[in-house]
Order: sequence, then structure tokens, then C-alpha cells
Amino acid sequence: MEAIYKLWIVIVSLIVVKLCHLIYQWSNPKCNEKLPPRSMGFPIIGETIEFMKPLDALQYSTFLKKRLLRYGPLFRTSLFGGKVIISMDNELNLEMAKTNRIPGITKSLARLFPEDNNLFLQSTESHKHARNLTLQLLGSQGLKLRILADIDILIRTYMGEEARNGTLDVKETASKIIIECLAKKVMGEMEPEAAKQLALCWRYFPSGWFRFPFNIPGIGVYNMMKARKTMKKLLKEEVLKKRASGEEFGEFFKIIFGENDRGKEIMNMDNVIEYIYTFFLIANETTPRILAVTIKLISENLEVMQELQREHARIVGDKSAKQSGLTWEDYKSMTFTNMVINESLRISTTVPVILRKPDHDIKVGDYTIPAGWNFMGYPSVHFNPEKYEDPLVFNPWRWKGKDVDAILSKNYVPFGAGPRLCVGAYFAKMLMAIFIHHLCSYRWSMKAEITVTRSYMLMFPHGCDVQISRET
Repeated sequence: MEAIYKLWIVIVSLIVVKLCHLIYQWSNPKCNEKLPPRSMGFPIIGETIEFMKPLDALQYSTFLKKRLLRYGPLFRTSLFGGKVIISMDNELNLEMAKTNRIPGITKSLARLFPEDNNLFLQSTESHKHARNLTLQLLGSQGLKLRILADIDILIRTYMGEEARNGTLDVKETASKIIIECLAKKVMGEMEPEAAKQLALCWRYFPSGWFRFPFNIPGIGVYNMMKARKTMKKLLKEEVLKKRASGEEFGEFFKIIFGENDRGKEIMNMDNVIEYIYTFFLIANETTPRILAVTIKLISENLEVMQELQREHARIVGDKSAKQSGLTWEDYKSMTFTNMVINESLRISTTVPVILRKPDHDIKVGDYTIPAGWNFMGYPSVHFNPEKYEDPLVFNPWRWKGKDVDAILSKNYVPFGAGPRLCVGAYFAKMLMAIFIHHLCSYRWSMKAEITVTRSYMLMFPHGCDVQISRET
């Protein structure tokens, strides 16, 4: 009996020693050079739980503030089962954005966008091809020729319907507008049932793609993967059906499918479906939430609201007929509106905008950023009092006299930077401006507080209710 007891003591001791060794290895990853200061948390889960705690959408999280004070602007951690370098150094962030092309994504996000046939995540040339395709629709010229009029009509339609009910859910309405507009441009007219099934897929893509990568029934990643499969199946069936029957596709589908002058297809069917799926998903994930935050900020500042109403009353008054649609010239004349949007983007971008995965070790002062680690760069420059006076104050007039159409500068990076600068930036700003334009024709007031998501990537409201009634 005593021998068995001693044997168990030895076994338990070996297990404890092994666990301690694993914990030490987790807390002290191997690297040829000195790593940034550490805060790795527990094995596997790391510091994810603390990182995902609810927070004020217009401030950095307590998680970041505590580590910034303790470790400085560059530190390492573990999130969502992966090793991460977090940077709040603006110069380093811009350098990483320019010199590294590989996106830094978690395993859960990688499941949604597999690299084998996703043009956005494949080689440099494939990524350039995908960007060039997208810019034909969402670049300035594409917006002017293909998108503005449709967005204008859809916003007027949806806002009019919601006004009759007295309540407008900004996020939900913006999401419907984006889906309907892009779906029509890509797929053309769809049967009502197919369109309905496609729309239902969105409910399984909640705020927060960034989560633990376990594909287990009942949890978020499983539901998203199931929705991904359903969505791609619907898209493929619709494409094959239209091609077989000779039905007309949307104008952008012809660009995507890439039939050249000789009739040869540049992209195969799987790549086309993957591109359309990725295009829809990314376009709908961020803009509605940013717009909801912007409306909330406007509603809390009477002077801003009054200046917006004056600007948009002038635009309407200059038109020959009150109900005539907006033109590109109308949009470009919305100077103060774009000042408001820029300021909203500045003050509400409390999320990482530079996401990269370096393919080689990078020396940063005394530290080394190891190859293969995810790099997350936060736009701390947006809150630097040396760059912005009273940076925590929502003040659109700080943009007076500046280029309000700019989406990137050394001190302004809401859409990221480098080769992976957000390709939908101009589209997002235009949709927000037209939405504000039509909202200014109603009496409106906020009736709900912003609800903040638990996702580190999208700290914006789930819904933003506005009580509205038509101006008389």
C-alpha cells in the first residue's frame, strides 16, 4: 500500500512539474531576441476574458489603459488562443502597415475567410486584383456613376417607411440598405425567397467575429460557419441559375466574373463566389455601427445638429424640385457633414486599425516582434493632445479648412493604412453623409443609449433608435 501511495505522489509530482513547465513556456515564448514586456495570461485563453469586457465605445478599454501604464505603448499578450503584439505607437503602426502585407487575423476569422480561394488573403497579386475589382464599384468614380443614386433612393424609401412608425433603428436600416444596394449591383434582380434567405444569413454574423476558434455546435463560430456554408450555397445556386436561363446579372457581376474580349473567364466560379461572399460580409460589418455612433454624437450636440440642418436645407432649397434626387455635386458640397463624419471617425475609432502578421522578425528599439505573431496597432494618435486640442471633445469644427475628403494622414488612420487600407472607405463616408442629409429633413431625437458589444474589433452599438417625424 505504501509503495502505491509513493507511486501516486511521484505521478502527481511529475504532472505538476509538467504543468508548471508548460505555463512557464506559455508565459515566456521562445525568441532569439528580447520580446516586448509581457502579460500573457493563462494558457490558451490568455487575457481574452478581460479584453472582451464591456466598455465605453468612445474610450480605450481598461485593459489597454492598465497595460499602457504598466508596460508602455508596446507589449505582448495572448488573445483568442493566439500570441499578439499590441502597439499604441503611431509611427510603428504606420511602418508595419506599409511594409507588411499579410493580414493578422485570428483563427476564428480565418475560418470565415479560408486562404485557399480567397482573393483578399492570397498572394500580393491576388490581393491587388481583388482591390482593383472592388474599387471599380466603391472607388470615387464608381460611387459617382453606379452607387450614389441607388443609395439615395434606398435611404429615402427606408427612412420614409420608418418615419411612419415613428422609430428608426439606424444600424438595422443601414444594414438593409447596404445589402440591398450591393446585392442588386452584383446579382441583379433576385427572386423574393432567395433574397429573403440571403438576408437571414446575416443574423448569424453578429458583432464580434473575433472569438475563440472552436467550431462546436451552439457557439458563435459554429453558427457563423453554418451561415457561411448556406450563404455561399445560395449565391452559387443563384449564379448558376441566372447563367443557365440567360437572366441579366448586376453590372458589377460582369466586372467580377471578368470576361475578357475573347470571352475567356479570368476568375473561376469558386473564386467568384468566395469574392462575392467576402465582399458582402466585409461591407456590412462596420459601416452601420459607425453610422449609429455618429448619429448618437450629433444628437448630443445641438449646435452641430443645427449647423447640419442649415447645410442640408440649403442643398434642398437650391434644387428645382424638392423631391429630386441627390447629385454628386450635392454630395461634394456637404462640407460640414464631412467634417462631422471625420470627427466621429476620429473619436470613435478605439479599435485596432492595423492588423498584420509579419513573416520575419522585426526589430523595434530594444525589442523584437517575432514572425508569425499577430500585430494589432491602435490609433492612439487620435487622442494625442499635441495633435488634437481637447481630443476627447467631439468638435467637428477642428476640421475646418482641412481636406475633409481625406481618408488617411499621418495623424488620422480610421480606415487603416498601407496596401490594406480599407477599400470601402469612400463608400462608408458617402452612405453616412446621405443618411444624415435625409435625417435632417425630419424632427429627431435619440431615445436609447448606445449598447456596446463585447467584441474588441467593433465597439459600436447593436442598434441606435431615433424618434423621428416629418418636418412641416
